[in-house]
Parts: sequence; C-alpha cells; structure tokens
Amino acid sequence: MLKHIFILVLFNSLIACSDTEKLQPLAANATILAFGDSLTYGTGTSRDKAYPAVLESLIRHKVINAGVPGEISKQGLSRLNQLFDQLQPDLVIICHGGNDILRKLDIKRTRDNIQQMINLARKNNSQVVLIGVPKFGLFLDSSPIYKELADNNDIPIENSILGDILGNNSLKSDYIHPNSQGYQLLAEKIAFLLQQAGALASN
Repeated sequence: MLKHIFILVLFNSLIACSDTEKLQPLAANATILAFGDSLTYGTGTSRDKAYPAVLESLIRHKVINAGVPGEISKQGLSRLNQLFDQLQPDLVIICHGGNDILRKLDIKRTRDNIQQMINLARKNNSQVVLIGVPKFGLFLDSSPIYKELADNNDIPIENSILGDILGNNSLKSDYIHPNSQGYQLLAEKIAFLLQQAGALASN
C-alpha cells in the first residue's frame, strides 16, 4: 500500500513540476533550516525519523530541525529572527500556521505572520520553500493562504502532501500528526520539490 501511495505522489509531482518556481543551486556545505511547529519537530515519531532528519539523509545537506510543538505563527515569527542570527541558513523550509488553524485564530494574521517570515528570510539572503498545512476538515485541503503566499512571492510550494498523509490512517499517528512512514513520505516529497526547483543536482 505504501509503495502505491508513493507512486501516486510521484506521478502527481511529475505533472506539476513544470509549474515549480526555481531556486538557486545549493552549495555542498549549505545549511537548510526546517522551521515550524510539531509537524516539523516530528510529534508522532522519534526525532531521527522526523522529516528534517530523513530529508538530511536523502539530500546529503545539513538540515536543522527547528520545530516547536504547539507554537503559533506569531511566536514563530519572533523565534525565526533569532535563528537567522545564530544559524544563517541558506534555505528555509517554512511549515507553520497549523496551530493557528486549530485554534481558529485570525487567518489573515496567520498569513501576514508567514509573509513576514518570508520577508525575514529574504532579508537574510536565504531562499524559501513553503509547505501548505491542511485546514483539518473533512477534505484536508490546505488553507488557501499558502498558495496565495507562494504565488505572491514566487517561491516553491508543496501544497498537498500533508493532506494526503493525514487523510490516510496508515500514515498518521493521531488526528493531526504523521507517523514514521508519513514523515518519510513528507521528506521524499520535499526532496523531490527541491530537485525540481533546481536547488539539488539531478541524480
């Protein structure tokens, strides 16, 4: 079953790859910052099986797990500023806003906070990739703010994989978190996106 799911995800990726915004190639010693909440931290599995750790092994670039469970986007924005001073990453993968959605906070403020995260990254000469977060409803579609942010800022986005994972009981540990297999798929899809965007050399 997992193999068939991955083939479907790969097929969908191939269809959409022509629309992927482009990134500059990453140097061999580049650092990637995986920034977000529990979905980045890896709640539902061990840290070595969270998506940043899996992604690091897939792409052979340093990937720092900067996920904080329970964090809302306003708190994340404040924290990100400090991380840039400390780490100076070459690329940031932003997967944030899920707790805002769960708590039914003002979605426009969530969008503005993530926009400021993007602005902060660019101010610090860091490239950005965005991960869309589902609305946790019946159909698990990503909130429209993520596609809007990606389009407005011309940045690559993976907008469906979290919904696909959380819509499959075999890939999640609870209602809102993937399990180890789910995080593996998430990492594989992000690696594919980075390759299609030009950040990674093709095999």
